[in-house]
Amino acid sequence: MRYRATALRRFVAGPLHGRDLALHAAAVTFYGGIAVVPVALLAIWLTGLAVGADRVRRLIGHTVAALPDEIGAPRALSALVDAGLHLTPMLALASLLPATLYGEGLRRAFVSLRKPGEPLVGWRGRLLWLPLLAATPALLLAMLLALPVTSGLWSRGGWYAVAGVTLSFLAAWLVLTPVVIWVYRGIGPDRPRWLPTVLVGSFTAANLSGFLHGFVLFCALPLDLGVPFGGFTGIGAVVAVALWLYVFHVIVLAGYAGTQSADAYQRARRERVPAAPSRSPQSADSH
Repeated sequence: MRYRATALRRFVAGPLHGRDLALHAAAVTFYGGIAVVPVALLAIWLTGLAVGADRVRRLIGHTVAALPDEIGAPRALSALVDAGLHLTPMLALASLLPATLYGEGLRRAFVSLRKPGEPLVGWRGRLLWLPLLAATPALLLAMLLALPVTSGLWSRGGWYAVAGVTLSFLAAWLVLTPVVIWVYRGIGPDRPRWLPTVLVGSFTAANLSGFLHGFVLFCALPLDLGVPFGGFTGIGAVVAVALWLYVFHVIVLAGYAGTQSADAYQRARRERVPAAPSRSPQSADSH
C-alpha cells in the first residue's frame, strides 16, 4: 500500500518537481476571477440565440428553484441569466476580451510548469480558448436538458434526492470531460497522446464534478460569511468564491501534471518495446 501511494505521488508530482503548484493555481484564479462572469454571460447569450431566451429561462428555472438560498445563490444566478439573455452584440464583443483572459491564464500556467519562455504565450492561450467559447451553447444546453429531471428529484427529498445528485454528477462529468480534454491537449503547450489525455482528463472531470456539487452543499450551510470580515457579507461571499476557484484550479493543474506523467510513461514504454522483426521471403520459403 505504501509503495502504491509513493508511486502515485511520483506519478502526479513528477512534472511539478521544483514548481509551486499553489502559486500557479492562485495565478490562474486571478485570471479566472476576471473571466468567469464574462464567460457565463457569453455562454447564456449564445445559448439564448440558439434555442431561444424563453427556453433558457424555463430550463434554468428548475435549478434556481432547487438551489439553497442561505447565501443568496438563486438570486445571483437569476441576475446572471437575465443579464446574459439581455446582452447586445456590442456588449458581447466587449465581454470577449476579459472572457479570453481565462485561456491566457491557463496557457501561462501550463507553460510555466513545462517549458517557460514561450513567445506570445498570452495570445496563444486566448486564441486556443475561443473554440471552447464557441462550444458553450452545446455544453450549456446539455446540462440544461438534464436539469429538470435532477432538480425535480432533489426537491422530492429522500432517496430521490440521492438519485438526483447522482444523475447531476454524471451529467456534469460528461459535460466537463471534453472541456478538460481540450484544455489539456489544446491549450497546453505539449500535445499529449490521446489515451493518457482521455483517461486522466476524464478522471479529473469526475473530481471537478464532485467538487462543484460540494460547493452547492456549501451554499446550503447556514454560514455567516461576513464574520471574518467585520460583518461585510458581500466581501465574505467574494472570498468564498475565490477560494473555491483556487481549489478548482489546483485540481485542474494536478490533472495536467498527471496527464504529462502518463504521456511520458506511455512514450517510454513504447520506446522500450522493440519492434517485431519482419521475416524475409527467403526465410519464409526455407520453412
